[in-house]
Amino acid sequence: MANIRAAITGVGAYLPEYILTNEEISTMVDTTDEWIMQRIGIKERRIMKEEGKATSDMGTAAVKNLLDKTNTSADEIDMLICATITPDMPFPATANIIADKVGIHNAWSFDLNAACSGFIFALATATQFIESGRYKKVVVVAADMMSSITNYSDRTTCPLFGDAGTAVLLEPTTEELGVIDYINRVDGLGRHHLHMKAGGSLRPASIETIERQEHFVYQEGQAVFKAAVSSMADVAAEIMKKHNLESDDVAWLVPHQANLRIIDATARRMGVSKDKVMVNIEKFGNTTAATIPLCLYDFEKQLHKGDNIILAAFGAGFTWGSVYLKWAYDTE
Repeated sequence: MANIRAAITGVGAYLPEYILTNEEISTMVDTTDEWIMQRIGIKERRIMKEEGKATSDMGTAAVKNLLDKTNTSADEIDMLICATITPDMPFPATANIIADKVGIHNAWSFDLNAACSGFIFALATATQFIESGRYKKVVVVAADMMSSITNYSDRTTCPLFGDAGTAVLLEPTTEELGVIDYINRVDGLGRHHLHMKAGGSLRPASIETIERQEHFVYQEGQAVFKAAVSSMADVAAEIMKKHNLESDDVAWLVPHQANLRIIDATARRMGVSKDKVMVNIEKFGNTTAATIPLCLYDFEKQLHKGDNIILAAFGAGFTWGSVYLKWAYDTE
């Protein structure tokens, strides 16, 4: 009997209409377009401005886009996993809210928190359910409304983040396509360098935590940058070595879009030329869990069946990992 692999058979996305430019950010904090572009590589980012809207709304729109593109009924979905660090609320799971809004009623769902590595962690998790033969159609949502936890008076973090919702459909295949392998790792000591100080059981919300602005992203930039460069590049190179892949064998590197310098360092470590690296950070910024599938959505028409693709990410926690997959379809 042929081995079953989990293949991505479609990609959907949603981007808010409002565009926050570097020029507008420079009116909020002491920074410039030139500084942001040189240090980070971001020109603009999308922000969810609609009152009463949240992460689930972006995820819902992305899933509806995905189902429409793949001609899939909501009733066909067996499972939905939502990778996010900005849930609508602590409970219930944002995945459950998305499933309800989409009309997915014959599935079970849950959230997964791995920050910027969320998509590849969720993809690896979903892959198990497909490979086991248990399920036929699994949706992985990666959505974050980072504007809800960004301090727009902090010049070190406010230029970084944008909002987006994305979704991919995983289905079984017996061809040599889909997810071939993955390597995912964590180091909990990284929590000291990148986290949100309050809002959990350790420091519940109070007047004091709000006054101290402890419900926003806290990041020690140098420590995070150093760890991201080494970890993301090393794990991408490791999965290539494991499968005897040379740089010429790789059609695309899809790195997490956190910082253009980190992206360049990862590509150099792998020996992959810039024309094989998916980059859209300039347009969308760091959308956390959504960056990698947003790249796949953005570059979908350039992908071809059988392409060797390496996904690589690094996030708070610290979390990091890499996925090796063969693209499963040609876009018409």
